Amino acid sequence: MSLMIDIEGFELTEEDRELLSHPSVTGFILFGRNVESVEQVAALTRAIRALRPELLIAVDYEGGRVQRIREGVTRIPTMRSVGLAADAEQLAEDTGLVVGAELAALGFDLPFAPVVDLDHGCSGVIGDRALHRDPPRVVALAGAYIRGLGRAGLSATVKHFPGHGAVIPDSHVELPVDERPMEQIESDDLQPFAQLIRLGVPSVMTAHVVYREVDERPASFSTHWVQHWLRGRLGFAGCVVSDDLTMGGAAAMGGPRRRVELAAEAGCDLLPLCNHRPSVIDVLEAGPLSMPQGFEARLQALHRITVSLDASQVQAARQRLSKLLT
Repeated sequence: MSLMIDIEGFELTEEDRELLSHPSVTGFILFGRNVESVEQVAALTRAIRALRPELLIAVDYEGGRVQRIREGVTRIPTMRSVGLAADAEQLAEDTGLVVGAELAALGFDLPFAPVVDLDHGCSGVIGDRALHRDPPRVVALAGAYIRGLGRAGLSATVKHFPGHGAVIPDSHVELPVDERPMEQIESDDLQPFAQLIRLGVPSVMTAHVVYREVDERPASFSTHWVQHWLRGRLGFAGCVVSDDLTMGGAAAMGGPRRRVELAAEAGCDLLPLCNHRPSVIDVLEAGPLSMPQGFEARLQALHRITVSLDASQVQAARQRLSKLLT
């Protein structure tokens, strides 16, 4: 296991440099507060690369409400609008291509996208971030999005395992409880994860949601969900990323050190600990974190690769996406 951490401002402070250099930190995630301009963001990622070339640089970047960089880049429509369009699969691939091309140019390795939660019509926090209600459509659309990212040299992270779309509470602020039986979850919400794992997606993010009929612990802290289902039944061999461990949905599991320990024991590889610097310091001062067998290879698979892109194809994709915004 290892930590993914954030910073407060537009550039690295001495404390940022010290924490990002810690051997238990293997990732950095950018937030909107870190964005002044695309030039500044590119300078920040270059500074991080200069400090530690092997650090994974990620960002939540789905489109719609969740697009951390807003100026100097293409505005990405909501995934619901993509999923409901007549040419939905083309637009989903266009989204991945444009997001991938623009993030690659700014020095990023990984967008935490696409969302493959089903649009059950009740979750405000998921809502229009979801591609569709129908599992096979979500698989087709998410697969197209992932192909687009791949054309730009970027990998994908599908989220939020095993499905966040059927609960009303927002796990950023409280702990949602899904009361459905396992049979219903397996036949419905789990299907996009199962199919995309078979297609080789390299990273899955877990949900801070309790599925009471299955386990009393949230999925991010559940050996049943991570080891029995994700690793075992679904055969996932890639990188398991916990959702942010400072979120309200994780608070019930104890203090920051305890959350890190429990998520790691459950089988999560990469542990985002964001928006609360004292928690990061507290965890790192407790001593080095042990890395699970094969972790380096799983993490390396998420790093950007350099590809040759046809600029006219990217521009054509931008133009098609722009029609959803008018």
